[in-house]
Amino acid sequence: MRYLSQEWLDETRTLAAEQPARPGATARIQYVVTGGPDGDVKYSWELQDGMLLASHLGTIADPDVTVTAPYKEWVKIARGELDMSAAFMQGVVKVTGDTGKWLHLLPITRSREYT
Repeated sequence: MRYLSQEWLDETRTLAAEQPARPGATARIQYVVTGGPDGDVKYSWELQDGMLLASHLGTIADPDVTVTAPYKEWVKIARGELDMSAAFMQGVVKVTGDTGKWLHLLPITRSREYT
């Protein structure tokens, strides 16, 4: 399975089905991963109370948050080698839109169920 492909996104949605509900963790997130082997990749997640309802390649209209990061660092985040919060604070991960909503979602990425 190729990383950042639609197949990979489908698998993340399948794995996320095991996540517990997290009331209030609701957002439409646009991800932009730059400088990958196949160029820039854009994909989106739609979360409702912590549940991943949809994940698609491409862009979505009116995202709450847009998260942009270089491919190399995004791989480190995915492998657990770089903490998302630390990457955000260091400016490696750029966030535009409702940063308050993004900060509310960050603790989920450190939860036992997420890893």
